[in-house]
Amino acid sequence: MASNSAHKSVTSDVPSGGLPAAVLWDMDGTLLDTEPYWIEQEHRLVESYGGVWSDEHAHNLVGNDLLVTAAYIREHSPVDLEPEALVDALQSGVIDRLREEVPWRPGALELLAELRSLGVPCALVTMSWRAMVDVVVAGLPEGSFDVVLSGDEVERGKPHPEPYLVAARELGVDVGDCVAIEDSVTGVASAFASGARTIAVPLVVQVPPRDGLTVLPSLAGVRAADLLPLTRAAGPQG
Repeated sequence: MASNSAHKSVTSDVPSGGLPAAVLWDMDGTLLDTEPYWIEQEHRLVESYGGVWSDEHAHNLVGNDLLVTAAYIREHSPVDLEPEALVDALQSGVIDRLREEVPWRPGALELLAELRSLGVPCALVTMSWRAMVDVVVAGLPEGSFDVVLSGDEVERGKPHPEPYLVAARELGVDVGDCVAIEDSVTGVASAFASGARTIAVPLVVQVPPRDGLTVLPSLAGVRAADLLPLTRAAGPQG
C-alpha cells in the first residue's frame, strides 16, 4: 500500500448533510470503464490457445482478485500459463489500451476533484495490480488519492473485506464513517462486509439490491454533500 500525499483535515465549510470521513474508490468499472478492456484481453488470450471464451465467463470475473481470475481461466480454457504469468499477460494488454485512452466513468473525476477540494481523504482500493494502477494514478492530478491499495498488496482480495479495512486503517479513519463506491457484486460484497457505507454504480453486471445498499445509474451530478444522505450505516456482514 502506498500513500500519495498526507491527507488534509476536512474543511470547516461543510455542506448541508455533512461529509464522510473518507471515500474509498474501486477502480475498474467505477472510476474507469475498463471492464471492456479486461474482457477483450481475456478473449484474446483464450483464443490464442485455441479456446473459446464467452461473455458469461467474462462477467463471472468482474471485480475478482486477479489470481482468482487466473485460476478460473485455467479451469475453463486451454490456457496453461502459471497464474502470475497469466495475470501479467492480461494486465499488460489492458495497460497498452490505457496508454491509448483512459475511459473515465461519468461524474467520477468531478466528484473526486470536489472531494479533494473539500479536504475529504480518498483511497483507491482495487484488485488490479500495481503496474496498472501506477499508470492510472499518473494520469490524475497529484494528490488525488491519499492511499492507493492494489490487489497484489493484500493477502485476501475482494470479496473479502480486507482491502477496505486496510485502506481505512491507512487513512486513520473508522471504516463505518467512510463511503465506498463500487460497480460489481464482488466489490460491493467486500465494501459492505467491511462496514463501509456502500454505493454501487453498476456497469457490466447488475448488482442485486440489498438492505443498506445504494444503487445509482452513474455518478454524474453526484456531489460530495450527497454521499452521506444517499447512504446509511451498514454494520459488518462477516
